[in-house]
Amino acid sequence: MPGLVVFGRRWAIGSDDFVLPGAFELFVRLLWWIGILALYAVHKGRFNCPGGGLLHSYLLVLLVLLAAIICALSALVYVSMQGTISNPGPRKSLPKLLYTRLLLYFPEFIWAVVGAVWVSDSSVQCEKTVINVIMGTVIASWVIIIFTIIGVVIVFDPLGGKKTFYLTNSVSRNLESSQSGQLLYNVKNTATRVWEKRIRLLCCCIVQDDDHRVAFTSIAELFRTYFSDTDLVPSDIAAGLTLLHQEQDKMESCPKEPEEVLCHSPSSLVADDLDVELENAAHYMLFAAAAYGWPYYIYTNPFTALCKLNGDCCRNRTTDSDITGSDRHNFHFGSILRITGLQYRDFIHISFHNKIYEIPFFVALDHKKEAIVVAVRGTLSFEDILTDLSADCEDLTLEDVLENGFVHKGITQAANYIYQKLINDGILNQAFTIAPEYKLVIVGHSLGGGTASILAIMLRNSFPTLRCYAFSPPGGLLRLSMPNMEDLKRRIVRIVANCNRPKYQILLHGCWYEVFGGDPDNFPTELDGRNQDALTQPLLAEESLMVHRSPSYNTLEDEPHLSSPPQYPRLYLPGKIIHVVEESSSRRWCSSDIKYTARWSTEAVFSSILISPKMITDHMPDVVLKALNSLSQEHRSCISCQTRECNTNVV
Repeated sequence: MPGLVVFGRRWAIGSDDFVLPGAFELFVRLLWWIGILALYAVHKGRFNCPGGGLLHSYLLVLLVLLAAIICALSALVYVSMQGTISNPGPRKSLPKLLYTRLLLYFPEFIWAVVGAVWVSDSSVQCEKTVINVIMGTVIASWVIIIFTIIGVVIVFDPLGGKKTFYLTNSVSRNLESSQSGQLLYNVKNTATRVWEKRIRLLCCCIVQDDDHRVAFTSIAELFRTYFSDTDLVPSDIAAGLTLLHQEQDKMESCPKEPEEVLCHSPSSLVADDLDVELENAAHYMLFAAAAYGWPYYIYTNPFTALCKLNGDCCRNRTTDSDITGSDRHNFHFGSILRITGLQYRDFIHISFHNKIYEIPFFVALDHKKEAIVVAVRGTLSFEDILTDLSADCEDLTLEDVLENGFVHKGITQAANYIYQKLINDGILNQAFTIAPEYKLVIVGHSLGGGTASILAIMLRNSFPTLRCYAFSPPGGLLRLSMPNMEDLKRRIVRIVANCNRPKYQILLHGCWYEVFGGDPDNFPTELDGRNQDALTQPLLAEESLMVHRSPSYNTLEDEPHLSSPPQYPRLYLPGKIIHVVEESSSRRWCSSDIKYTARWSTEAVFSSILISPKMITDHMPDVVLKALNSLSQEHRSCISCQTRECNTNVV
C-alpha cells in the first residue's frame, strides 16, 4: 500500500509490486541464459573465425551478467512476495536489492552496445546461426532496457519529493505556524498544477478557452483534494476493488432476513403504478438513447447502420427543422429519426452544439404519448467528461421548489444552459403553440439524466405537470458524488488493511474470479490480531509506516466527530427511484437469456458504490433500454395471459 521510497522520493509503485513483472522477466532471463549456454557449449572450440575471439569473450561475459541479473531478480521477487499490503516490514531490504538490480543495467547497456557493434561489423565471418543468435540477444537487451525506461516513466510521481517530505515530516517537525502554512500552500499549489497539466494533456485535442481553463483548475483541485490524504498506489486500488467485489458477492449470497424480503413486496396498487412507469420509462428511454445520434445507432446496428445513413444523407428534408451545431452528412439527425421513428416535422429544435457545460439536446413532439419531449444527450465527448468531473457543489434556490439546495456544479450549469435556450429562445412556447394540449416530458441518460433532473426542477414552477425520466444519472446525483467517492476510498483503505494475503495472491485470485468465476476469497476481517483503532490508521510511506499519521486521519475514522462538518455535502436523487436488477442469466453459445426485476427504491440504497465487472456495460444506454423493454414486454404478456384466462372463464 505505501508508495516505495527510493532515491529520496516516493514512487507510484509499492514494494510488493515486483512479484509479477519480476517473475515474468526472471522466466525470460532463464530461457535466455539457457539458450546462450547451449550456444556456447555447441560452439566451444570453434571460435577461430574472423571476429571469433570477440564473440567468445562476449558470450562468457553475457553468461556471467545474465547469471548475476537472475540472482538479483530472484532475490527481488522473493522479498517482494513477503508481508502484506499494510505490513511492508518483511520487505524493508527491497530498496537495496532494487539499487543492485538497477546497477546491473549499466553493464547490460554497455554489453548491448558491444553486441550491436559486433553484429554490424562486416569483417565478422562466423556462422550465420551464431550471428542471428547474437542479434536476437542484442534486440532482447534493448527491448528490456526500453520497457524498463517506460516503466520508470509510468511510476514516476511528480509530487514524490514534495509529497514524501510533507507526509513524513509535517507532523514531526515543530515548525512555526507561518512556515507550516507556507509549506502546505506550496505543496497544494504544486499538486494542483500537476493535475492540471495531466488534464490538459488528456484534453489536448479540444479547443481550450476560458471556460475550459476554469474547469481544468476546478477539476485539478478536486483530484488533488481527493488523493492528498492517502498513500495508495494503482495496484493497491486494483486489489481493493477486487476484494470489495468479492465481499459484495459474499453478502449477496447470504440469505436475507425476513423483514428485508417483506419490505420489497409492494401492494397491488404500488405494483400497478410500477408497471405503468416501467412502460413509460421503456418508451422514453428510446428518446434518451436517440440523443446520442449516430454513435449509438452504429453501435447498436453495426452491419446495416452505415448503409441506411448513407441513403438518408442524400435525401432532401421535407421540412427545415431548427438545427444548431454541426451535423455533417445529416448523420446525427438521420440516426435520431430512425431510432425514434418520428418524422422531420415532429422536431421543434435540435442542438448538436457541444462545449463544456453546454451539451446537445432536442425537442420533439411525441404523438403516441401526446407529449413534448426534451431529450438531453449523455456523456460522449471530452467536453462532456469535463462537465461530469466538475463535481463541486453549488447552491441552488428556486422559489416554491427548492431552498438552499446543493447540486453538482457541472450538471447544474449544463441544465441552466438548456433552460436559457428553452425559455429565452422561445423553444417551448413554439412547441406548445403547435400542441397546446400536450404535456412536457424531460428525459436523459447518464450526464443527460442528471441534467434532465435539474432542468425539471428549474421548470417546475412554469410547468407544474411536467414529468422527468432520468436514466442512470451520474455526478453528484448518484454514483460519482464526492461523498460516495470518499466512502469508496475509505472502504478500499479499510479492506486492504484488514487483508492478510500478499497483494500478488489477491490480484491473481481476483483475475481468476472475474474471468472464470468460483467462490469469493475468504479474506479475514482483522490483520494479525490488530485492534480496530490500528486498522483505521491510514498507511503512509514505507519508512514511516507506523510512526506518523495522515493530516486527514479523522476522515477515515469509523465515526467522524459530530462537531466537524463534512468536507462534501451528501447529494441525493430527486423524485421516485425504480431499481432494475438482473436476477438470472442463462447464456448459450449464440444467445443469452437475461431476466430482470424492478422495484421502487429509496435514495439511501445508493449511498455506496458497488464494485462489479459489469459496472460500465450495465450503464450503457442499449443495456438500460434492453432491460426496460424486457420488463415492459413481460408486463404486457402477463396482461395478455390474464385476459385470455378471463375470456375462457366467461365462455
